[in-house]
Amino acid sequence: MNANFCHATARGPVRVGILGGGMAGATAALRLADMGINTLLIEAGNGLINGPPICHLHAGGNLYREIGDDQCLALLRQSIDSVRAYPHSINRRPTVIATPVTDPGDAEALLPRLRQVAREYQRLVELDPANKVLGEPEDYYRCYDREQFEALAHRPLPDRARSLDDWLIPLARQLQPEQFKFPLILVQEYGWSLFRMAATATLALEASPHCELLLNTRAMGLEQLEGGWRIQSQGPAGERVDKVDFLVNACGFRTGLVDDMAGYRRQRLVEYKAAYLARWQAPGDWPEVIFHGERGTPQGMAQLTPYPGGLFQLHGMTDAITLFKGGLVGTCEHSAQPRLPEHYRRQIDQGWQAEDVDARTRGAIGHLARLLPAFAGAEPAGKPLFGAQQIPGSDPKLRAADVSFEGSHYARVEIVKASSALTAADRIVGKLAELGWLGQPAASRPPALSPTLAITADQDPATVEATAVHLARQRGYPQELAENGW
Repeated sequence: MNANFCHATARGPVRVGILGGGMAGATAALRLADMGINTLLIEAGNGLINGPPICHLHAGGNLYREIGDDQCLALLRQSIDSVRAYPHSINRRPTVIATPVTDPGDAEALLPRLRQVAREYQRLVELDPANKVLGEPEDYYRCYDREQFEALAHRPLPDRARSLDDWLIPLARQLQPEQFKFPLILVQEYGWSLFRMAATATLALEASPHCELLLNTRAMGLEQLEGGWRIQSQGPAGERVDKVDFLVNACGFRTGLVDDMAGYRRQRLVEYKAAYLARWQAPGDWPEVIFHGERGTPQGMAQLTPYPGGLFQLHGMTDAITLFKGGLVGTCEHSAQPRLPEHYRRQIDQGWQAEDVDARTRGAIGHLARLLPAFAGAEPAGKPLFGAQQIPGSDPKLRAADVSFEGSHYARVEIVKASSALTAADRIVGKLAELGWLGQPAASRPPALSPTLAITADQDPATVEATAVHLARQRGYPQELAENGW
């Protein structure tokens, strides 16, 4: 905790209310509690960080060919900060990017961006050695031509992957080179465990004297006061009313409902998505694999994300797998909340029917097996990870977004990727500094904040993992999603 700031308004100690305990709200609460700022975190569900599927950092935006370099560099910086804030949540294995011959894209098109991102990573490491969280900068990415890739298929399979080449051997033994354009690219795009993030936040905030955490509690009404807000909520103990000096709307895809209660209008999109779980007993340590493809077509991007025990998480950017027909909706003139079709809202609130789980999971398996034939032997391994994500504005390709403000006492956090959460939290701290609540004149520069949080840095990794396993089981998912096998 930074003890150099005096957190007070003219009426007494600052109190910040946060609605929503997803990645955005939990991270904001961690940042504020770490600074000794009194925080009230209200979450309608029974746990923290329980939303859309999260499986990797997006360190450089390499998975998205359609976004600009500015977003890629922002995602790199945000991902580095996120690793430092959630140090025990990373699955340290690389990602392979492959371009099928059926895809119209050029396999070398990513190289200028990769060089730019690698230079920026090198600069950030030179600026602060603690930023070296994605491996050595000179190993940020590596290209493999066809001859190199085919040669790897003849190398013995190591018991554990200890070099960049080792990660490619299982893939080289399974892929048919004639189906791909070269080079194949290996990049230090690490995995991110949603359940170890949830455990990190839960352990830290439950132990913090500066955070009051209310689970199974829903905000029912808001009233703007002079210099603050009154929150009416309903929870297990009944109705309660709280006054806060500053309100953070971090309600994920339901952010528009709070905007409506607060009387603010905001244009945004909401997109419903799902990822699927399958078991496939393939030997070797597997990297994540991205097979590029045109979004929304039958050849849409396919994604294979490995976990321990032969468990894989699957994405397919088609309407029959990860995307959903009518699942991208925008605001109307009467509300800041986009309205998903009733069927999708019911799935979010009540879960999936068994036949839908089986059909879409088997569709995802088939989508991967087009390019990785042996994967046809995989079997469904549980319910999907699903949810809706918000996208501020009207551009569905936006990936790097954080926070916006209304007046002096209201912030809405609208992240598209989880790695943007700490940036949003830091901008909220900057706003509190502008208000003069951090013991500084209002006109002074907001404090420089380290991404490392004392509230999470000293956690025991074994305790985090054990708590994550408990959360996975509690939520009905395989415990391998919470385990650290790397």
